[in-house]
Amino acid sequence: MTHAHFTFRAAAEADTERLGRALAQVLPEGSVVALEGALGAGKTRFVQAIAAACGVDRRDVVSPTFVLVHEYAGTPPIYHVDAYRLRDEDEFLQLGVHECFGPPNLVFIEWAERVAGCLPDERLEISIQITEGDGRQFEIVGRGAPCSAAVEELEERMKDEG
Repeated sequence: MTHAHFTFRAAAEADTERLGRALAQVLPEGSVVALEGALGAGKTRFVQAIAAACGVDRRDVVSPTFVLVHEYAGTPPIYHVDAYRLRDEDEFLQLGVHECFGPPNLVFIEWAERVAGCLPDERLEISIQITEGDGRQFEIVGRGAPCSAAVEELEERMKDEG
């Protein structure tokens, strides 16, 4: 399977915003994005940036920790899932999230490592680490041809803007 990798360092929240806008422009419809990172790393904040670029009011995008799944009427539609409180992959499957996989939807899953066996092989994996001050480091991996192409295009766009 094709893989592409891109590391992005955000010195401030504005950089995270730029990355989110750029990713929204290159993500193929039907993408599943697996988000990983410690509490407070900025997973929900990153989804807010992407959703805003898709026409969703960022104030409507909140952590789905207690609701587990939020749906946002963006262009395309966005599903925002949190696997933090799930006991196991069976509980994830019972949510029916897999029915949201596929075009035109974008599906973002926080704490995706907890349900990795339920995710499609072709996906985007984004690990967010807290760095010095307000900084963040994004490790972005595209798995499969469409997501790998999106990662390569994202890297080019961020270089052009940088």
